[in-house]
Amino acid sequence: MQAKILDGRSLSREIILEIKNKVLERKKLGLAAPGLAVIQVGSDPASKIYVKNKRQACLEVGFESFNYDFENHLISEQELLNLIADLNHNKNIHGILIQLPLPSHINTSKIIDAIDIKKDVDGFHPYNLGLLAQRRPGLRPCTPKGVIKLLDSYLNKDLSGLHAVILGASNIVGRPMGLELLMRGLTVTTCHRLSHNIPEIVKTADVLISAMGQPEMVKAAWIKPGAIVIDIGINRLIKNNQEKLVGDVDFQAVSEVASWISPVPGGVGPMTIAMLLENTFDAYLNLNI
Repeated sequence: MQAKILDGRSLSREIILEIKNKVLERKKLGLAAPGLAVIQVGSDPASKIYVKNKRQACLEVGFESFNYDFENHLISEQELLNLIADLNHNKNIHGILIQLPLPSHINTSKIIDAIDIKKDVDGFHPYNLGLLAQRRPGLRPCTPKGVIKLLDSYLNKDLSGLHAVILGASNIVGRPMGLELLMRGLTVTTCHRLSHNIPEIVKTADVLISAMGQPEMVKAAWIKPGAIVIDIGINRLIKNNQEKLVGDVDFQAVSEVASWISPVPGGVGPMTIAMLLENTFDAYLNLNI
């Protein structure tokens, strides 16, 4: 068996083009473009790359991009809260994104809680996560939403009743991913750093979603033949004196056992950015009703 590829890069391009065309139509009517504020605090190299990609995508679809960059200790927690309050009241801004992680002198939960729920395009505010838990989603976390979009677009079948195993229980990916899958009728098991016998649990998965951040941790021997494998992990690994990006899954070996698999890079990553743009456009529409 050779797994089919869940190509997030190709699908994200389709979604981005669709959003771009919608923005162009509204601009022709003399309407303002959606505005996204992206705040970055610190100099984490990976965060800088993510922010750069998000801002480029904004410009590509015709959004207004409002950029706020601060070194680690050049902004206090209160100053950041004041900035968010200003952005909440700015009618030209329809989405607010805080690039995580934040430095230790800033309380991340306090910052997320301060964002207007209608502009919470990352979907991390407790209100929006609560809506997801109640099966009436508003703005949804981008990565889990992107995974669902991948599955819906490539697998022409109902996944309800299947057993999904999620590796990782973060508030950003693992927990909302479980809520998304429950909403689709799957039976969900979530593993985390305190879980025992993870390989044995993974062997029971019809759908495996890994977001552990451990390079090539998931081996082919763990995979149930014909399983669907979604790899959310992005890890930098040195091989043959060269740095390369790999996922949590041993891609080549697992591809010979799974029925479908998402690559790293080119799988979930591009979908996350596409979902951020989609959330921003939806927020723009809702704020202009």
